[in-house]
Amino acid sequence: MAKNQMGGIAVAVLIVAIILAIIVSVPTWLIDFLLVINISLALIILLNSLYAKDALSMSVFPTLLLFTTIYRLALNLSSTRLILGKGYAGDVIDNFANFVAQDNIVVGFVAFILITIVQFLVITKGSERVSEVAARFTLDAMPGKQMAIDADLNAGLINEHDAKERRRKIQREADFYGAMDGASKFVKNDSIVGILTTIVNIVGGFIIGVAMNHEAFGDALDKYTRLSIGDGLVSQIPSLLISISTGIIVTRAAADDELSNDLIKQLFYKPVIMYIAAGGCVIMGFMLDPLPFILLAIVLVFVGIKLKGDESKLIKQEEQQFEEEEIQEIRKPENVISLLQVDPIELEFGYGVIPLADVNQGGDLLDRVVMIRRQLAIELGMIVPIIRLRDNIQLSPNQYVVKIKGVDIASGDLMLDHYMAMNPGIAENEIDGIPTVEPAFGLPAVWITEKQRDRAEMLGYTVVDTPSVIATHLTEVIKKHAHELLGRQDVQTLIENVKETYPAIVDELTPKLLSIGEIQKVLANLLMEGVSIRDMVTILETLADYAPITRESDMLTEYVRQALGRMITRTFITPDNNSVLTLDPELEQTIMNSVQKTEAGSYLALEPNVTNGILKNLAKQAEKILQLGKQPIIVSSPIVRLYFKRMAEQAVPGIVVLSYSELDPTIEVESLGIVGL
Repeated sequence: MAKNQMGGIAVAVLIVAIILAIIVSVPTWLIDFLLVINISLALIILLNSLYAKDALSMSVFPTLLLFTTIYRLALNLSSTRLILGKGYAGDVIDNFANFVAQDNIVVGFVAFILITIVQFLVITKGSERVSEVAARFTLDAMPGKQMAIDADLNAGLINEHDAKERRRKIQREADFYGAMDGASKFVKNDSIVGILTTIVNIVGGFIIGVAMNHEAFGDALDKYTRLSIGDGLVSQIPSLLISISTGIIVTRAAADDELSNDLIKQLFYKPVIMYIAAGGCVIMGFMLDPLPFILLAIVLVFVGIKLKGDESKLIKQEEQQFEEEEIQEIRKPENVISLLQVDPIELEFGYGVIPLADVNQGGDLLDRVVMIRRQLAIELGMIVPIIRLRDNIQLSPNQYVVKIKGVDIASGDLMLDHYMAMNPGIAENEIDGIPTVEPAFGLPAVWITEKQRDRAEMLGYTVVDTPSVIATHLTEVIKKHAHELLGRQDVQTLIENVKETYPAIVDELTPKLLSIGEIQKVLANLLMEGVSIRDMVTILETLADYAPITRESDMLTEYVRQALGRMITRTFITPDNNSVLTLDPELEQTIMNSVQKTEAGSYLALEPNVTNGILKNLAKQAEKILQLGKQPIIVSSPIVRLYFKRMAEQAVPGIVVLSYSELDPTIEVESLGIVGL
């Protein structure tokens, strides 16, 4: 049997035994043994709490409180049964009573009352309050901690694994302090039950001794009071230890060392503090009793001298270590491995743009980058790589550059403390400003000041701030190059995510029918034309259906597009943009006849003059739709779509080419022209 199974069975047996002890009468020799275990267990818990580095080191503590409370209650009931029934509850309780009472039951009773009051009003009350406050503040701080993790992740300070671990730790802290808030009530109510049990034992024992056993008044009072005090102390001392442990756990903040070491380091680390305290002791010694204060002052001076010596040694060691590290750094060969890595996406900016990314200066660019990754995950269905933010002194102060795999892809210039105003086509009057071009879509715009913002919005202009300009530009660059950013490791992650819910699909497809690389090519083809890959279940099912027929990525892509037809139609065709161009049947036949297939794939082989004629006709027809303020969309037969798309990109970049098989039958489209030879 495994070790974990044995431990689980042992815990279950102990719980059942505790419950039985409440019901079944327990002999005195067993009560003695169980009381010793109770005291030892409380001592072990106290020592563990002292040596714990943080609260999560004893995450099981709330459940442990419940078990120990039930255990003590079971012992209380068993000892009460023996006290009232036999007038004797074992040697442990009897010895405790005699040791504390010292032949004086009043002294014993007062000692018991004081211990109970200290536990109930000081330690238990304080622990309960700290648990409540800690639980509330831990929950309130969770959103801020999550945002800090996201910021560190986007800045490259931590990786995905570290981020998951830190999020898991935050969740565990919230669960722990929430549980401690409720578990601290066990300690409080346990103290109350201990007091009530002692009162019941005294009153009930006195009545039984006088009325039933016909004992003398004084003998009965002395006997049952001693036994009740002994029983109460045997219960209250472990309860006191558990209460102290609870206080230590809930007041223990995250630390780098054990509590004892932290106390020594934080109390005795400045020699000057020891000297001042020694002087205070000397002054108080002259006013009160000189001997103890003078002795304490001598000890404090000695500690100060020792700390001074340790401080000097530490400074010398640090200087020596620093010199040795410098020497080793000079001697060792240069490590260029870290220089070989290329970040998938980088956003570099001049020093004038730094305030937009600096949280301390009110910048929110980091938060916007986090939102970009989430937005694109929803829109495209892909895992956008970490976006590195770096300042570059070689750029002009207000310039920024977007890099994809280390290569400059796009750039822009900003005017800080200004807003970019763009005319969406409804603004009637012009507004004064500095002319510019919106970097994401190339639209004409002007830079305006804060004072002009309200007027521009009233005139119908679209007004955005500088961080929004960068965020929009960065989003469009990532969308355009999404097919380049999707790597095999990302595809593997997407497939594993599907496998958690639909394992049969993944097991059928890979690696039996298609490799990860072949699936990546299909997904990249979809992203290249702006098709979301979020519906991975449909994509993988379609690939599994057609992979036995062909493994050519272009053909598989067309099959997947047909399966995603409804989504593709609603992405590109809207009620405001439902006008399309169609291909002449003669042109489609010419394209089909010109397709050449090789082992490396298929391609279109048309004569240059024919291609130029087709592209001129396409540009002419597309210009008509552009003048209407709509996006050109071409509809063709499924077998022609891919080849015409590749050819049309030369004349009209970003043109949308759909096939009849992809169109949703419920969507109406209007043909505004035919593209022919």
